[in-house]
Amino acid sequence: MPDKHAVQLAKVLEDEIATGELSPGTRLEEVALAERFGVSRTPIREALHLLSASGLIDLRPRRGAVVACLSLERLLQMFEVMAEMEATCARLAARRMTLEERKALEHQHLVCGKSSASGDSDYYYEENARYHTLICNGAHNSFLADEVQRLRRRLQPYRRLQLRLEGRIDASFAEHTGITEAIVAGEEEQAAEVMRQHVSIQANRFGDWLTLTNTEKLVAENND
Repeated sequence: MPDKHAVQLAKVLEDEIATGELSPGTRLEEVALAERFGVSRTPIREALHLLSASGLIDLRPRRGAVVACLSLERLLQMFEVMAEMEATCARLAARRMTLEERKALEHQHLVCGKSSASGDSDYYYEENARYHTLICNGAHNSFLADEVQRLRRRLQPYRRLQLRLEGRIDASFAEHTGITEAIVAGEEEQAAEVMRQHVSIQANRFGDWLTLTNTEKLVAENND
């Protein structure tokens, strides 16, 4: 289980990488980061390993940690693949989920509803991730689950950041309602389609969030 301080540090660095504040090729020095955050090098080292596992940075011998190169085009391609993979999960889950698994999904959907009411995007994201994991596991295909988990780790910061757009949490929860109803009813193709749209919208909303963030930065710079 990762140290909570390391997880928090990783989230801060995730944001900076996802928004371009830390550009591709930037070296992340343990000593400098430890001084910046006022911590020892141990949580910094663990945070860097978390970022490496998600593919956001490269850990290179004698060079240390370097922000990985990922173009917007490549990112959108990854979202496209993610949408198809999660659509497959939803379709198989609608076919294969046991009664107990369907009840667990409905329960988690209610939990997501409570978290959405808080307005806390990070809190909602954690419950949202558990919701998607239930669907992935409900597909009962371990190879697919492994591939989805690998790509999900890579896209995690971008999926998390798009939830910061105004109204996105409520919209996401509404989309979950359609997904849940289709899976519980065993409507395979409907489940796949609404899930595909859900993940595709995440990609579009991330693009919106990134555009808005960059615009705000530009305005701030011009006002300095």
